[in-house]
Amino acid sequence: MPHATPVDSPLRPIRLHGHPLSGHVHRVELFLSLLGVPFEKRTVDLTCGEHKRPEFLALNPFGQLPVIEDGDLVIADSNAILVYLALTCDASAQWLPRDAIGAARVQRWLSVAAGQLAHGPAAARVAVLFGRPQDQAPRDAAARLFALLDRHLTTQEFLAAAHPTIADIALYSYTAHAPEGGVSLAPYPALRRWLARIESLPRFVGMQRSAVPEATA
Repeated sequence: MPHATPVDSPLRPIRLHGHPLSGHVHRVELFLSLLGVPFEKRTVDLTCGEHKRPEFLALNPFGQLPVIEDGDLVIADSNAILVYLALTCDASAQWLPRDAIGAARVQRWLSVAAGQLAHGPAAARVAVLFGRPQDQAPRDAAARLFALLDRHLTTQEFLAAAHPTIADIALYSYTAHAPEGGVSLAPYPALRRWLARIESLPRFVGMQRSAVPEATA
């Protein structure tokens, strides 16, 4: 499997604004680690609304995490950040293919990460973590998505190519932590093997687990 090769080492570490329980933030942290790019973390306190204060809104007017600062450059949105890092820090073009077909296959899954994943397992987990009313709809959406992913991963090891890409990074965090939202991964053996493959990559870093009980069956 090819390894990522930084195009240019940054003069200073990239600053990552985030929260340890955010899957959107973790996908960026994980990718930075896999790339071997130096970075520093700055925790944004969501409980006191720091993400809605003027200082943070100056970085991202939408008031959402994550945000990175790479020198004078500010980029928000986890998928946009993944694309930026893949194009600037990976000379091998492993993580985001440069050909039209390869790039389109990756983009398909980035759209799933922003759509079905966000409205399914991610939404179910947020409801549990923050004590919100727990609607069955996100859990049902998660089950449909995971069944589809399980079928897809029965015949290939990674989502968009024969090797890991940012498509896998974008879907990993909320899938791995879906049991925190009451969604069991037990029915999906191919999906669980895919998670294990991601976790075996050099320089893998996991996301902090919450204190809520996890679904196991």
